[in-house]
Amino acid sequence: MPLFSTRGPTKDSLEYGGIDDVQSQRKSNRQLTTSSLIRRLFFSLVVVAALAQAFFHLLPDLQRLIETPPSSGPSHSRDIAKCPGYELHSLKHTNTGLTARLSLAGPACNAFGTDVSDLTIKVVYETQSRLHVNIFDTADKQYTIPESVIDRPPPPTQSFTKTSDILFNYESSPFAFWITRRSQPDTTPLFDTRITSLPETPISPVIPGDNSTALGGFPLVFEDQYLQLASAVPKNTNIYGLGEVISSSGFRRNIGPANGTIQTMWSRDVSEPVDENLYGAHPVYLEHRFDPQSATSQSHGVFLLSAAGGDILLLTPPSSSVSLVEYRMICGVLDFYFFSGPTPNEVIEQYGALIGLPTWQPAWGFGFHLCRWGYKDLNETREQVIRMREANIPLEVMWNDIDLYHAVRDFTSDPVSYPGDKVREFIRELNANHQHYIPIVDAAIPKQVNATDLYHPYTKGVEEEVFIANPDGTEYVGQVWPGYTVFPDWFQKNTQQWWTDAFRNWSESGIEFSGIWLDMNEASSFCDGSCGTGANLINTSVPFILPGEPGHLILGGSDFLSYSEKDSSLKWTPADYPECYNATIFGPSGNITVNGTLTCLFNEDATPISSINKRGLGAGKQRNVDLNTPPYAIHNGFGRLSTHALATNATHAQGQVELDVHNLWGLMEQKATHLVLQEVIPKQRPFIISRSTFPSSGRWTGHWLGDNFSLWSYLRYSIAGILQFQIFQIPFVGADTCGFDGNTDEELCNRWMQLYAFMPFYRNHNIKGQYHRSRIAGTVSQTRHYTLFANSSMYGTPPVRALFFEFPNEPELFDVDAQFLIGADILVTPVLEPNVSTVSGFFPGCGQVIWRDWYTHSVVHSVPGEPTTLSAPLGHINVHIRDGSALLLHVEPRYTIAETRRGPYSLLVSLNAEGVAYGSAYIDDGISYPPGPHRILTFSIRNNSISISSTGSFEVAQKLQEITILGVNARPKAVDLNGRVTAQWLYAPQQDKLVMSGVDADLNDPVFVEWK
Repeated sequence: MPLFSTRGPTKDSLEYGGIDDVQSQRKSNRQLTTSSLIRRLFFSLVVVAALAQAFFHLLPDLQRLIETPPSSGPSHSRDIAKCPGYELHSLKHTNTGLTARLSLAGPACNAFGTDVSDLTIKVVYETQSRLHVNIFDTADKQYTIPESVIDRPPPPTQSFTKTSDILFNYESSPFAFWITRRSQPDTTPLFDTRITSLPETPISPVIPGDNSTALGGFPLVFEDQYLQLASAVPKNTNIYGLGEVISSSGFRRNIGPANGTIQTMWSRDVSEPVDENLYGAHPVYLEHRFDPQSATSQSHGVFLLSAAGGDILLLTPPSSSVSLVEYRMICGVLDFYFFSGPTPNEVIEQYGALIGLPTWQPAWGFGFHLCRWGYKDLNETREQVIRMREANIPLEVMWNDIDLYHAVRDFTSDPVSYPGDKVREFIRELNANHQHYIPIVDAAIPKQVNATDLYHPYTKGVEEEVFIANPDGTEYVGQVWPGYTVFPDWFQKNTQQWWTDAFRNWSESGIEFSGIWLDMNEASSFCDGSCGTGANLINTSVPFILPGEPGHLILGGSDFLSYSEKDSSLKWTPADYPECYNATIFGPSGNITVNGTLTCLFNEDATPISSINKRGLGAGKQRNVDLNTPPYAIHNGFGRLSTHALATNATHAQGQVELDVHNLWGLMEQKATHLVLQEVIPKQRPFIISRSTFPSSGRWTGHWLGDNFSLWSYLRYSIAGILQFQIFQIPFVGADTCGFDGNTDEELCNRWMQLYAFMPFYRNHNIKGQYHRSRIAGTVSQTRHYTLFANSSMYGTPPVRALFFEFPNEPELFDVDAQFLIGADILVTPVLEPNVSTVSGFFPGCGQVIWRDWYTHSVVHSVPGEPTTLSAPLGHINVHIRDGSALLLHVEPRYTIAETRRGPYSLLVSLNAEGVAYGSAYIDDGISYPPGPHRILTFSIRNNSISISSTGSFEVAQKLQEITILGVNARPKAVDLNGRVTAQWLYAPQQDKLVMSGVDADLNDPVFVEWK
């Protein structure tokens, strides 16, 4: 095989169950957005250039061919129906579970690899709520994720086999297993692999046009390059998770019967198409089942701990009485964990207890962040800070994209446009004003072009042998923004120290960062294979015109390129102005109104945005496996796995290959960077935002949702994305506010900024050549719930919640993702479409919960189970408070988080119908790492009194200044504060509201309030 190949999978390589899979053909004539266009065009041109170079370089140097030896193993039947399954024997019960052997029950089928004849199954009841079922090859040749990458909890020290909430059940021949609840042994299993429970086969393609969804059978298949396991689930059940994805069905995944879902696990650098694999891989789902007879529900979770590429299918075959989830992995083992819940929040907490709880975020991270690809120099960057303050728009953190770099190289700053000493001066100005600075770090390290090219991160990396290699041991050389590049190998023993030194040197050169932005870490490469091997390294120019440059002006909207795979033709389609803006009618301004007339002519019949779709060392030490084109072609959006990524035969330490570890690259970079920040900025909480993620990434980083679009549909998609990452235990997450790709308009940005004032990560960032966002940013609410993220870091409880997380027995909420809850008590109902001044939303609780308006404190009158229409003029977002809550707030938001935290507190209480409320608050210094002294306040309200108590050693300097109590049904005759009558109170009968001022209470001491 040559150094690189533009050959996609052949028709033969895509057969499945005896039916041809033509999934690689289903993306022809796709439309690519500006970001996709740049990368695809760059990739195409580089491949052509590299082909020509390779012809000359390879002839005299054939021994350098990056080639996997041709397979001499058995041919592949590609027919799952012929697979015999396995039989269980040699069963041994243990104090914590069982172990057994599995042997092939008949002749090998070798469908997409070589059948493994001898397997081991190990079942461990690890906790009361977690069951571990691991099926692996007894010879231990398949790849398993090392504990150095994701450490697992220690083995249980007590037996849960008789008390666990969930049970493992099995049949010996053919082997199958199913998981049930101990309390409900006769109900539908949580997970059920029995053939008798699954639909009858063969089944024609369930998803029209995708022959891979033809189902030939459901045996357990365990081959060196293909693993398959299917489970029956209740028809049209509620499944959430499996990502990363922008799902056309929203937060709740489409399980059929119309179409269904194919979630591909292969991290990919792409500008956010719908229903395709994106930046990260998360093979975990939460299932929520509702029983109509009892009107109650229960949730459970299923997690496959595997770095393998693969497809996870959610399907309901026609006329089937059940739906199914099917795993099709191209390497690794079947290492499952089951979580009993039974509530959605408990499932998420139990998952966090396994993979690790989210990192502690610094308090300043919850403020407003501003960035742009295209700040041409430091003066323009500084100007944004000045103008934001002049407009009194709070700005917490200023960012720089790759404009900061010299020659687009990591760990540099341009000596002319961003001189290091001047950047240091600017950052210290920010710090003096309680503000912070974050630069970007791309995944690829530029290769030294000649002997006079002095670039220490590369030369030191070569010396320390920290870069990924070709199979023959030479450097793997891809291509990214700075030209030909190499990539860190996180498995090498010297990489951590090399990475730390690079950051420390960068900081000492003037880039005194407060946190780090990790981009392109899928990892992404613009060419297929080691295209830089033997290439002319001097030419580092980008072979296309960047957005905003002459010849590629962005007029607005989302520029895209029409691309035909038939003739590889490319054609620019210039973008319109902001979505729904008609420049022919209203001229070139792009404003929300012209002469008082709304300019947004939104076409509801327009094409939806999905039209842009377009322990062992595993395969590294296994013989007769195809590293570059595995026989089963997963539904990678780019087709070949190495497209816009590293080649799958690129080699890491100990012979580990990219095919096995591709999905781990971003996680390992995050962990390494987290450790760097602990050294370079000691005793402070590391702040990292990363694009690619994997299970346990939340221990090290937050996440932004990638290169999204300035479109109303993506405003809504972002809510589902944030809810998805609560399941993944990466709660500090957000999208690029107002959209990254394409010009926004005032209305869209206004609504987006309103919404994201309530989201964890709040950053406005856009592409080169577009409007400056600071000119249209509006006033931002700084309402935040620091306590929720402390609880997340301590217990794994999600800070942002789907409505059914808190109200699990209300079926009308199961697919709601246009509203969300902050914690349990704050309901947000944003506007997600243009040209409207009202919005509809549910008020959960079946009429038993009192919801009060955040601003007016008035009670909302709604019909249980039906949406309520609310007024929502431009500039207003609907927020409501749940009864029974007590919220500690700051009296007045100030310009930065630090200034706000120095101000006094207020307490907002919303009583339920019984006059009861409860709440708590976590307070510390907001920055120390590991977290130091803290104080937990508890607010208990009942019998016309408030009791405030606390535990912990942190001294809270700020006083409690105001108390507002909603739901006081009659004017009090007297109000006491700590046993003394106070006259500093008012009563508003319209809202049943009691307001106390001048409280001046020390929160380090008990506080008691009573009204009579």
